[in-house]
Amino acid sequence: MENLVGELEFTDGLIPAVIVEEDGQVLTLCYLNKDAIRRTLQTRRVHVFRRSAGRLMMKGESSGHVQEVVELRVDCEGKSLVIVVRQKVAACHAGYRTCYYRRYRPEDDRWEICEEKVFEPGDVYGS
Repeated sequence: MENLVGELEFTDGLIPAVIVEEDGQVLTLCYLNKDAIRRTLQTRRVHVFRRSAGRLMMKGESSGHVQEVVELRVDCEGKSLVIVVRQKVAACHAGYRTCYYRRYRPEDDRWEICEEKVFEPGDVYGS
């Protein structure tokens, strides 16, 4: 595990990771520090470094919407990761399966919701 961590290139102690469902759907983008990578590999559940909270956390620790790791991939320069997961319920705090639930509509210059909501955030996280 230390060999893997040692081969990665971190910027300000973090490396970006794209989280992808087994079927290829992109779920979210997050950042990992060395401890998050170690915990992810040890537990086979995605752990991230929450920049806004300044702490390590397991994805789904408050919602129960955990991400079970299937595969970890690194880009050719060791500067970013792709983590293939089995997602329980949803990855998005807004209630959608993926954080990328909006697409741009150039014909009327706006964002359009293109996914179905799978849970109500207030029911999971409170108000």
